[in-house]
Amino acid sequence: MLEEHIRKQIIQLIHQEVVPAVGCTEPMAVALCTAKATEMLGCRPEKITALLSANILKNAMGVGIPGTGMIGLPIAIALGSIVGKSEYQLEVIKDLTPQTLEDAKKYIEEKRIDIQLKQGITEKLYIEVTCQANDQTAKAIIAGAHTNFVHLCKNGEILLDKGLRKQDEPEENGIQLSFRMVYDFATTTPTDEIRFMLKTKEYNMNAANQSLKGNYGHCLGKTMDRPLSRGIFGNSIYSHIIAKTALACDARMGGAMIPVMSNSGSGNQGICATNPVVVYAMENENTEEELIRALTLSHLSAIYIKQSLGKLSALCGCVVASIGSSCGITYLMGGDYAHICHAIKNMIANLTGMICDGAKPSCSLKISSGVSTAVLSALLSMENKHVTSAEGIIDEDVDRSIRNLTSIGKDAMGMTDEMVLSIMTSKQRC
Repeated sequence: MLEEHIRKQIIQLIHQEVVPAVGCTEPMAVALCTAKATEMLGCRPEKITALLSANILKNAMGVGIPGTGMIGLPIAIALGSIVGKSEYQLEVIKDLTPQTLEDAKKYIEEKRIDIQLKQGITEKLYIEVTCQANDQTAKAIIAGAHTNFVHLCKNGEILLDKGLRKQDEPEENGIQLSFRMVYDFATTTPTDEIRFMLKTKEYNMNAANQSLKGNYGHCLGKTMDRPLSRGIFGNSIYSHIIAKTALACDARMGGAMIPVMSNSGSGNQGICATNPVVVYAMENENTEEELIRALTLSHLSAIYIKQSLGKLSALCGCVVASIGSSCGITYLMGGDYAHICHAIKNMIANLTGMICDGAKPSCSLKISSGVSTAVLSALLSMENKHVTSAEGIIDEDVDRSIRNLTSIGKDAMGMTDEMVLSIMTSKQRC
């Protein structure tokens, strides 16, 4: 068992990274930043200017905004100003009403919002919102993490100035994980200390169940539940895992006002790290303790990988979260540390290179590919089959294999990210 002070640090890290969110976290982070700037201004702004990093723009352009039937940043910014409360964090617009939605639409029509690409920064998660009214000006900046305010000022008076985190500088909770630490924490920590992980099941399975009541996104989850699909995929644990995960993603990307438990700033990653593990545990009749430990292993594995990849990257987040769920499922199958390491290598050998082209309804397709591979990788590992260091980017050491994955996603795919954004923004002008 890990020492108590290390366990406490890891628990703090999980609480920091696994939090509730309504809607896609990128537009909600922009709405949060707008709400904060509006609160400092003290009145409804006459003009709002948002300067955003390329990755924020990419992830917010095509996704549904909860409760609005609309997509994209303008409505998120308008609602952040009109109804947003910064104390709600990533649930910032949960007080939305039909009247405030109409007010927000009018605000957009009046062309009070200006959205631009922030130039000259390397930070991939950067949001700068300036609100103006009369002679008053208030500015808020979020950087590095979706709720991390680094700068606040009103009328030139600086109220907060933390500065941008340097490249590779540890975050505030500075514990640096290894996969051995992740495994030992998940499998040996007293259950009562990690029982809170069941909240991820409560939130994310509820999102899947609520999704059945509507037609969200591309209805992938509902399609998987229909007779034709069962004739193809069967009425199996495998098909149920894909359906329940896709359902929650459909609702979230389709703009449902349904909170989910996110992971590392992404609701889809939270869903992907949770629902496959929960469905497998329920149908395999694992104990509650086994489910708690599997959820902890899944979510903490995703957090660990994100430590070297970064919150936003050119690599689709479902790759990271699916690796986590594969770890959790392997554990529920009775796998030990070696089996789980093998599952990780199988995942990296398969999914590395899947691009992120923004948050949008079709994310459920990528998530389905990810969790499908998660089940396959777990099953192979339990048969003592795994991709070896003689193949591709896989290393004998599991941590080095993970670093190979994150180096590709963070560094090598940088030009891919630029090309994806160029294609998306050019398409918007057509």
